[in-house]
Amino acid sequence: MKVIACQQRTPEWVAARLGRLCGSKASAMLATSQKGEAAGRRNLRLALVLERLTGRTQDREYQSQAMRDGIEREEAARALYEVVAGRLVQTVGYVAHDSLMAGFSPDGFVGALDEGIVEAKAPQPAAHYEYLRTGQVPKDYRDQCLHGLWISGAKWCDWFSYQPDFDERLQMKLVRIHRNEAEIAEYEAKARAFLREVDLELQALKTMADTAGTLQEASA
Repeated sequence: MKVIACQQRTPEWVAARLGRLCGSKASAMLATSQKGEAAGRRNLRLALVLERLTGRTQDREYQSQAMRDGIEREEAARALYEVVAGRLVQTVGYVAHDSLMAGFSPDGFVGALDEGIVEAKAPQPAAHYEYLRTGQVPKDYRDQCLHGLWISGAKWCDWFSYQPDFDERLQMKLVRIHRNEAEIAEYEAKARAFLREVDLELQALKTMADTAGTLQEASA
């Protein structure tokens, strides 16, 4: 892995992510359908092709109030995690795979990147309640943690939900996901296959450019 020094959500950070399979997109990459390729997977492949071709992000700029709340609460969430876990959290801009177009932006890491990573969420009250009730990490977030474990080589990922409107004793739900080499290997195989598809589609599009400007005859 290689660390790209930048502040998250800055133009430099956006540039670092262009065309890469990121942790937030892991669930879309893994999506399946009984009727062929899942729409989310297909749309992600196209987005990565377009980002590499145009040099512009394909992510929508719109942020819901829930998304803004999550961003604003990140510092408080990390501070509470430090109290609960008894460890200091360090931050980093972007962590890229050393040979593949993949990477992730952890909410923090503990010790060294290959020791433990941290993924924090600040959901709406109903979602936080569900996390407290079930003690389960939702699949899309677990896929994101798995992606981070793959890129970083970390031994574990601490996922936690933070909701400051709850009683102090219920403000955080913390779950540690330990590295499972078999699961990581399976995920890596799927990620590599997906990235090969992106490469092939990009090459096909570039090949189309050789004839795009030529006159083609068409019958009425």
